[in-house]
Amino acid sequence: MSGKGRSPEVSMPRHAGARALDAVVVGAGQAGLGTSYFLNRLGLDHVVLERDRVAESWRSQRWDSFSVNTPNALNALPGDRATGPQADGFYTRGELVESFVRYARRFALPLREGVEVVAVEQDPAGAGFRVAARDRSGTTETLRTRNVVVASGIMNKPKVPEFGAALPDTVAQIHTARYRSPAQLPPGAVVVVGSGQSGVQIAEELLAAGRKVYLATSRVGRCRRRYRGRDVDEWLWESGFFDLPRGEVADPAVIGRAQPQVSGVGRYGHSLSLQSLARDGAMLLGRLVAVEGTTLRFDDSLKDNIRFADADSAEAKVLVDRYIAAQGIAAPPPEDDPADRPWTDLDGVTAPLSLDLAAAEVGTVIWCTGFAADFSWLRLPVLDDTGRPHHDGGVSPVPGLYFIGFPWLRRRKSGIICGVEDDAAFIAGQVARRAAYGAAENDPGNRIA
Repeated sequence: MSGKGRSPEVSMPRHAGARALDAVVVGAGQAGLGTSYFLNRLGLDHVVLERDRVAESWRSQRWDSFSVNTPNALNALPGDRATGPQADGFYTRGELVESFVRYARRFALPLREGVEVVAVEQDPAGAGFRVAARDRSGTTETLRTRNVVVASGIMNKPKVPEFGAALPDTVAQIHTARYRSPAQLPPGAVVVVGSGQSGVQIAEELLAAGRKVYLATSRVGRCRRRYRGRDVDEWLWESGFFDLPRGEVADPAVIGRAQPQVSGVGRYGHSLSLQSLARDGAMLLGRLVAVEGTTLRFDDSLKDNIRFADADSAEAKVLVDRYIAAQGIAAPPPEDDPADRPWTDLDGVTAPLSLDLAAAEVGTVIWCTGFAADFSWLRLPVLDDTGRPHHDGGVSPVPGLYFIGFPWLRRRKSGIICGVEDDAAFIAGQVARRAAYGAAENDPGNRIA
């Protein structure tokens, strides 16, 4: 998105034929752009193929009022640090996209937009791959490359429970990926399914617009926005919390957790909790487990979900306090934050186990139930029975094939924007190792160093 409202579309030579590229990077989000930055620095001949536009997921899968949930200081890509008076502020969706577009221009990344990769397979003519790519006109070309870096992420296919198909036609349903604002929804109350970051933020926006909101909760942690004078994420980043290697995680369940409840809306963002939403008028429910005609069925997990979120926030504050004490930092005392106050009277919390959609005058169900990925275009022995790729820190068992942009790829920070830097440098280094070998008989395969 340039000053004229258009994205850069860099004209690149078509590499079909005998000459093989050092790498093809699939996807131009933060992971693909960061990888390209390091490949450029290493002097490697490569191209970044993006099926739509730079940062397409950020453009098309976020609602109008969305703001990034990490402060700007933690949204910088390799070689491009966020500084200035707004480093502790929060990009809107458009501002983040614009920053990525500027980044691609600034570092002259070899980007081709509107080119979708439709197949990757082994190249029978040598050590590497053939990449079939189709442009917006429908023209398909084949590129030869020694390496492929899959940077398309795992959030490009909306997930909806199977029982969603049983909702009556009188109720509109929409996934987070297509939600834009309260104005797009038909009249009536709204059931928001899922209380991760998207669910609680959308519920808050609907309440502010005067809608009646029923929130089907889930087991998600939360994080206070600011604490002792700074954003909690900044404290945690500085303390090394995000540097934890995947292999040192004691509880495997930590790796699969959703991102904590919090919001980046406002100058300094703000805390967001189930109790703050209840005070604003939301009807909190347990997890949605079934649809029976016009009736929704819920489990009785609401108390546990509240308790889990409160404990998660408390744990983060303890980590910050310990870091401040250990470093002898003269930080101010904790500020009062009504949205972060734990729910102390859980014994009095009750929630119905069913909801009649007609009686509650529900007009819309919004599925804030996450995303999956589609790697069916990888015609290589690298996917498990669920369609997820096998890899070790982004290095696949297929020599020359790499993955980047996954949460917990190598460390906790892999899931946030500036955490891409270490992963991208590592993957680019692996590509450089293989690029140094031109002949198949000397190919070292994938290495981890």
